[in-house]
Amino acid sequence: MSQKRYWLMKSEPGAYSFSDLIGEENSTAEWDGVRNYQARNMMRDDMKIGDGVIFYHSNAKPPGAVGTAVVVREGYPDHTAWDSESEHPDPRSTPDNPVWYMVDIKAVAEFERFVPLREIKATPGLEEMPLVKNSRLSVQPVTKQEWDIILALGAQE
Repeated sequence: MSQKRYWLMKSEPGAYSFSDLIGEENSTAEWDGVRNYQARNMMRDDMKIGDGVIFYHSNAKPPGAVGTAVVVREGYPDHTAWDSESEHPDPRSTPDNPVWYMVDIKAVAEFERFVPLREIKATPGLEEMPLVKNSRLSVQPVTKQEWDIILALGAQE
């Protein structure tokens, strides 16, 4: 069995928020529409069932971490890529030759308090996070130490 890994996944709250995830049947949803090769590779090759996810609201005022989720289905072809009616079509991707992949996640818990990006950037132990180093990736790895720090920040009242 592989060691549990941790991730940060960004979503614009106007497009899909943590509240939307909680509202899904069984609080579970496909994480579709990722159109970046590096993020795709992590979802396809590295994310495993049971991995922890920090759900992060991007392009928000302010942006920040809002809750946790868990990977419940490992990478599989993103069918929205070959659906011309979807919000993320890509004619290069087909059922026989998929280009893009997705995972399924399940909501675990909303943070007691929102953790804004400015606080993440100012917190010792988080300075090496891809998020802090201006990564635009929508899916990025998080170390166990970073995970623990952000969860502690989210639990403060």
